[in-house]
Amino acid sequence: MGAVHFVILGLLLSGPLSLYDVHKRFTAGISLFYSASFGSIQRALARLEADAYATVTNSPDSRRRKKLYASTPAGEAAWRQWMLAPIEGSAPETDVLAKVFLLGRLTNPVDRRQAIEVMGLRIRADLQGLRDLASSLDSAAVPGAHEVEFLFQRATLEYGIRSTELALDWLREVEEMTNDER
Repeated sequence: MGAVHFVILGLLLSGPLSLYDVHKRFTAGISLFYSASFGSIQRALARLEADAYATVTNSPDSRRRKKLYASTPAGEAAWRQWMLAPIEGSAPETDVLAKVFLLGRLTNPVDRRQAIEVMGLRIRADLQGLRDLASSLDSAAVPGAHEVEFLFQRATLEYGIRSTELALDWLREVEEMTNDER
């Protein structure tokens, strides 16, 4: 399952939602860091139902027989496991943002701190990799014909380093919010 499934499960933890409600929640905030079309949300809900992570019932007060999706205990357990799992893949920013967005739905403060710790491990590893690459490039001789090209490529790498440092600083602030819960 992809991140969209777990984001939807996280949304369903607050109570049953229709397809339209889930789509509204995406457009109202989640779409700032994670985009999902109406069709992809619909497919994700069908998959969650097929995997027994969500149930579907007809809304009792709906003339149009609106379907309401709710998480199951298995869905909640899978979501919690995803929240605490290491972040994998080549572009972790979306998963970090999704997990922080949903962090308040982890009811145990210890789980919240663990989720932040796992996210921090990934960000620090990425930052170290970028710094190592910069060090390697900076120590290499650049042929004169490629000096200008190298300057702009190195500037791009510097952007990656700075944005990853910013992400780590931001995550430390999120961690402080969690520590204030004690």
